[in-house]
Amino acid sequence: MALVRWQPFQEMEHLRRQMDKMFDELTGFNQELQTTWAPAVEMEIKDEHVILRAAVPGIEGKDLDVKVARDAVSIAGENRYEHKTEEKGYFRSEFRYGKFYRTIPLPVPVENDKVEAEFKNGILTLTIPKAEEARNKVFKVNLGDN
Repeated sequence: MALVRWQPFQEMEHLRRQMDKMFDELTGFNQELQTTWAPAVEMEIKDEHVILRAAVPGIEGKDLDVKVARDAVSIAGENRYEHKTEEKGYFRSEFRYGKFYRTIPLPVPVENDKVEAEFKNGILTLTIPKAEEARNKVFKVNLGDN
């Protein structure tokens, strides 16, 4: 077993850098974090298929790029900012704009060539059939003639 010399000042410097990064992210110092976002998703596993729903409000279906692999789903798109000028008054916006990209790992292998998609009211619903080897199959066990 090798002895390792404890260097408290080096560890404190590492902790300081991590804290600086965290505060930069919280205060919006990092502009990239302000312009990116990821849609919220929910996944439901059924006997024959996986149902994945993603909330992408304010985005049209033509602006979405959805790719389904055997083990993951990738959703990408962009929520464009439309700048409106007003002569009088005050303008405040809490909407999120910018490009987004999210990859959702799937818990089972799927048949990615048989995906059914529906896009309604800002909710993308993907119905993805499970691969044959991932489905629960029930076999009768023969115990003999006894």
